[in-house]
Amino acid sequence: MNQHSPLAALEIRALTKRFDRPAVDGLDLTVRSGEFYCLLGPNGAGKTTTLRMVAGLLLPDAGSIAVFGIDALTDAVEAKRIMAWVSDEPMIYDKLTPFEYLEFVAGLWGIEPSLAESRANDLIGWLGLSPHAHERCEGFSKGMRQKVALAGALVHDPRLIILDEPLTGLDAGSARQVKNVLRERVAAGGTVIMTTHILEVAERMADRIGVIAGGRLIAQGTLDELRMKAGKGHSSLEDTFLTLVAEQAQAA
Repeated sequence: MNQHSPLAALEIRALTKRFDRPAVDGLDLTVRSGEFYCLLGPNGAGKTTTLRMVAGLLLPDAGSIAVFGIDALTDAVEAKRIMAWVSDEPMIYDKLTPFEYLEFVAGLWGIEPSLAESRANDLIGWLGLSPHAHERCEGFSKGMRQKVALAGALVHDPRLIILDEPLTGLDAGSARQVKNVLRERVAAGGTVIMTTHILEVAERMADRIGVIAGGRLIAQGTLDELRMKAGKGHSSLEDTFLTLVAEQAQAA
């Protein structure tokens, strides 16, 4: 019997990764299917390291990772089929156009060409890239490159989307388009996990928020639940977040 809940989009148990010190330290984390989950924490807290392990880009020293009940460590290919990873530095092929890039990525996933073309057109329109669909990506701004990278991550229709600081450096218009696409994915039943330093984004978009410090999850819940944990007088997420992190630092 599988010890992981099939209802969880992501279930992490005792996840550990050391570099010169513990970057992720026995982390337990569960993300429910169909929720928008924001992961917050100070620099060096272990957010990116955690997500890179989930995405299969980094091997943990210990612990387990399950994606919709699939063991992501022993069955990495199957786990990757149902998730997508978008980093803060979009990695795309400059010599390709957005349409060519999406067709290329779809081909890697073995998506039938006519379906790939349909999805590529839908994503390009959805993200406001239609005027630039057949221009090479080499001259694109950071925001446009990030939108192309997001489209590439979505072309195989993943159930779980993992994003590491996807709004960093984007102008307001690009950021709004990216946020709208992510909201629509969740509304359609998808699951999104996102790290962000923009607390207002977490406050507005997240169903639940996890706070990591020192490689451990120190608090998790809705904004109201986190406020209760931080104590009275903390109305904003910024106040709540800083209080929780300070409490953890004092306890360490």
